[in-house]
Amino acid sequence: MEAISEPLDALMGALGSLGDPTRLRLLRLLERRELGVADLVSALQLPQSTVSRHLKVLSDQGWVKNRAEGTNRIYRMPTPEETVARKLWHVAKDQTEEWATAKQDQLRLDQLESRRPQEALAFFAGAAGTWDRLRSELYGNSFNDSALLSLIPSTWTVADLGCGSGILTARIAPHVAKVIGIDQSTAMLKAAKKRTSADKNVDLRPGSLEALPLADASVDATLVVLALSYLKDTRRALDEMSRVLKPGGRAVVVDLLRHDREQFRIEMGQTSRGFTRDELRELLVESGLQQVSCRPLAPEADAKGPALLLATAVTPARPEVAPISRSSSSSTKSQPHQTPKPKGH
Repeated sequence: MEAISEPLDALMGALGSLGDPTRLRLLRLLERRELGVADLVSALQLPQSTVSRHLKVLSDQGWVKNRAEGTNRIYRMPTPEETVARKLWHVAKDQTEEWATAKQDQLRLDQLESRRPQEALAFFAGAAGTWDRLRSELYGNSFNDSALLSLIPSTWTVADLGCGSGILTARIAPHVAKVIGIDQSTAMLKAAKKRTSADKNVDLRPGSLEALPLADASVDATLVVLALSYLKDTRRALDEMSRVLKPGGRAVVVDLLRHDREQFRIEMGQTSRGFTRDELRELLVESGLQQVSCRPLAPEADAKGPALLLATAVTPARPEVAPISRSSSSSTKSQPHQTPKPKGH
């Protein structure tokens, strides 16, 4: 067999019997647990006919077995018995361990198996508008509340950076002292103004995330949701976010988990395909933030876009000033003596 050079492309040519990325995705899921066709369709986000066709190929070649469960067929991947097949699968697993598409599949499957009935979320009243419908269709809504759970104190001033049409601005406003929404799109700010017209503690400002119209250390918390993937200079934006936070302030970031869907990126007008957990954590640390936590969010059942990352961090607290001790004051005896001025001068 020819030596493998490129992890994925060369693997496709070497597998032979697999010969398709979809079958690799199926096997990675079926090796861990038994699954029905419906679950595989949801995890891979592919038509049932496509999934069934590939399962038949894998079954005919002995890579998967199935059993009846009522009217359904349940599939699993047994341990390959042939030495060559076992070695080939070990190579396949190793070379696709960091495959973003496979990670997305696993996240969706984990969510399917742990899903509980979810209550409908009311983020705003009235007509949503085109952006709101698209946002909900691609990413769902529960990640908004996941971000908001990090913003509790009612005395805070919160900056919603890249506020868009004001969904989160309006959601936060009743719970904090002030919300400053910033966006460089005039159309988005107009929609946000309409949505938050009844909230007297909302301040909407035009501005770029790379050059925020905010003073240093002027807000208690920042929220950056689905904005970084649209920026050319992510590092500059995070530096700005860190700059405007007060000492001990809290930062919350939600953005796309790194994915392979280039056409999606183009259609959405994004400059990047998201971030890995380590990439986003490193960017936040380099911006001077501490206690950085970064984790993937499980995709919602109806969400059609890539999975998301939630990151939280805090700015360093202001250092305490140590009290002056007697010993330190006595060290001033070596200083030249100054004659006190007469009273009244």
